[in-house]
Amino acid sequence: MAQQTQTEKVLRHVVLFGFKPDVTPAQIEEVETAFSQLPAQIEEIKAYEWGTDCSPEGLQQGLTHCFFLTFHSDADRDAYLIHPAHKAFGQVLGDKASAVTVVDYWTK
Repeated sequence: MAQQTQTEKVLRHVVLFGFKPDVTPAQIEEVETAFSQLPAQIEEIKAYEWGTDCSPEGLQQGLTHCFFLTFHSDADRDAYLIHPAHKAFGQVLGDKASAVTVVDYWTK
């Protein structure tokens, strides 16, 4: 495997959600759709993917959804965090989440 150079490093922003038991599938789909619209609304997002848990290990701790964003700089990530579209997504999420975990890291 080739070593990455400094210019190839990217900032990953990993967001994990679990949902409260009373949240309906339609409400979860609304959250999924709203998050999936962010890359078209926020140019600082350089790559995006998401999915739902399928691990057989049983270590999810109630987390069911993973959203994976890529940024080229801390400044890009910071602009995303305060962007009006991201704030609007927070309103869609509201109090539906039972758990939220966020991890950011620079690729090595």
